Amino acid sequence: MQVTETLNEGLKRKLSVTIPAKDLVTRLDAKLVELKGQASIKGFRPGKVPTAHLKKVYGRSAMSEVMQDAINATVSETLDGRSERAAAQPKVDLPSDQALINDVLDGKADLAFDVEYEVLPPVKLMELKGVKLTRPVVDVTEEEIDAEVNRVFAQNRGYEDKGDEGVVETGDRLGLSFVGKVDGKPFDGGTSDHAHLTVGSGEFIPGFEEQLVGMKKGESREVKVTFPKDYQSEELAGKKAVFDVTVLHVDGPNAGELNDEFAKKLGVDDVAALREAVKGQMQQALASMSRQHVKRQILDALDEGHKFDVPGQLVDAEFEQIWNRVKHEVEAHGRSFEDEGTTEEAAREQYRTIAERRVRLGLVVAEIGNVNNVDVTEEEHQQALIAEVRRFQGQEQQVYDYYRKNPQALAGLRAPVFENKVVDFVSELAEQTDKKMSRAELAKLIQADEDDVPEEHHH
Repeated sequence: MQVTETLNEGLKRKLSVTIPAKDLVTRLDAKLVELKGQASIKGFRPGKVPTAHLKKVYGRSAMSEVMQDAINATVSETLDGRSERAAAQPKVDLPSDQALINDVLDGKADLAFDVEYEVLPPVKLMELKGVKLTRPVVDVTEEEIDAEVNRVFAQNRGYEDKGDEGVVETGDRLGLSFVGKVDGKPFDGGTSDHAHLTVGSGEFIPGFEEQLVGMKKGESREVKVTFPKDYQSEELAGKKAVFDVTVLHVDGPNAGELNDEFAKKLGVDDVAALREAVKGQMQQALASMSRQHVKRQILDALDEGHKFDVPGQLVDAEFEQIWNRVKHEVEAHGRSFEDEGTTEEAAREQYRTIAERRVRLGLVVAEIGNVNNVDVTEEEHQQALIAEVRRFQGQEQQVYDYYRKNPQALAGLRAPVFENKVVDFVSELAEQTDKKMSRAELAKLIQADEDDVPEEHHH
């Protein structure tokens, strides 16, 4: 076997490889011996077919299989010998001259071909000790627990349709359709065909719910509001908006009392236990948001601390995945890039940068895990599968079967678990400072993270 390097530029490599005819013939003979034991040809007892006859019957097709195996084995051996890892499947370029290929198939000519690939770059890790992080700490206030307990009560005591003549009062649960506009233009997330709202719950923008009181089923009204200055979406913060709202149905709450009897119906002993359960859930949700923001800071620090070229093939594949989703989102909402305040070209550039960041971070995260023996246990992999299956209520069996039949999809569930373990490993080494803040401030931080680099996710 002869290998000549014809290109070595950045991460790109091109090799010219020749496998001598005699090597192919040796491989073919071994293949024919294997076939001899299996072939059943009329007029011959199993295993007794002469090799020459086999060669006549199977020669060409066996040789093309031999050729494919020889190419794969040679490429793999060559890369091992060069201590290189290909970023993606190497591209093999065979001669296009059919007469030459026929000579190779007949064992009369050497097989010469080109191999093109990109190598995975070596990753030199930054010093992970002492990365500075801010950990948001949010205390759940008694008022917030009261509001949440009341929401649970309102949700579970049930509602009754007030009928066609029902007039909206505080405490009613409504079905609404609406279109929200800022400066006469609909904005993202401001439209719904059928939203549910409990009047007085404060779920919507301040001033919105009060303006619905007194409306009737089927009635439409313009609701004018101003987004709070600290609203989580910066494009909308402090802006005046007009909503065209139609009431689809009005449901009044059933009578009932928030007492131990009610708490028992929800499976807890008393109101005090209900408060504890609600508090626990709220703390869990806040801790998860806090972790999300810390993770984002870690990924930003890793991105900042590692600057190296990444394989174009991997960036292209990652970009295609993101771009298809982005285009689908924009089209599904009947919007254009111009509506979003950008152009397709600028958006492509932005998402290409994100794709590059993801690929680089993916390589860095893999290397940190590799060097520090961070691994996903079989048990953790199973837990990830169970969590994924549980997301699809009523379809658990189909989802489970899908993963069982698709090893690649199942392996894909390891990636986020692995990434989170590496993030935890880095956060252990980091210098963390706790910072007290309100729930709204934390929500705003998370929103800003997502606006900056949407859908952070690495493979």
